Amino acid sequence: MTTWIRQFHPAPQARMRLLCLPHAGGSASAYFALSRTLAPEVEVLSVQYPGRQDRRSEPLLGSIGELRDGIAGALEPWRDRPLALFGHSMGAVLAYELARLLSRDGGTPPAHLFVSGRGNPAQRVEMPLDELDDRAMIAALDDLGGTSIGLLDDEEVLRMVAPAIRSDYRAVRTYRHTPGPLLPCPVTALVGDADAMAAVEEVEKWRDHTSADFRLKVFQGGHFYLSNQFQKVGELVYDRLSYSLST
Repeated sequence: MTTWIRQFHPAPQARMRLLCLPHAGGSASAYFALSRTLAPEVEVLSVQYPGRQDRRSEPLLGSIGELRDGIAGALEPWRDRPLALFGHSMGAVLAYELARLLSRDGGTPPAHLFVSGRGNPAQRVEMPLDELDDRAMIAALDDLGGTSIGLLDDEEVLRMVAPAIRSDYRAVRTYRHTPGPLLPCPVTALVGDADAMAAVEEVEKWRDHTSADFRLKVFQGGHFYLSNQFQKVGELVYDRLSYSLST
């Protein structure tokens, strides 16, 4: 329906859709495994940001607000069923801002918001990774477990992926939370116990941004704990979505 949304495992009988938003520098395929885990009970949609893979020729969007608005505009055809949101790292802030937008002025809020690998949205990210040169920026991402250091050995690939990563990191660093109404939907926060970018006590503060149920789940691992625990994450997501459908 749109270049923004990917659907890996169509599930026409599913009662719920889950829109997944990738981390900085990530692409829609980051959620292929989660989509496979949840199908056919939950139909997973994944966002493809501009400037990467098959959208590489499109202009990059350099702010959380621009990315949120682009996703919101593309989402309308998919809102014929209850919709939940899942975002990791940068995607967590995007999912939160999208949830706020959908809930505004009597709109239909998401059925559930999952925020992963990110401290509460009022916490500023002070790491100026976007100001590093390409090699240093990719190396910093590799230190977090988010990419392969082999990228540094291929100049052509490095030149191809660096602009999107830089743009995303700039969007994260320049994001400023503005106070507003609490979300009316349940929120589940997920984090790795060794996450260098999201301390558990900061992730716990997401509870201050919802008037509904809040749960915190700590997994073993670092900032990208998600990449090898999709089965466990999928079980948690399904359990929480089942709860949302029953209330």
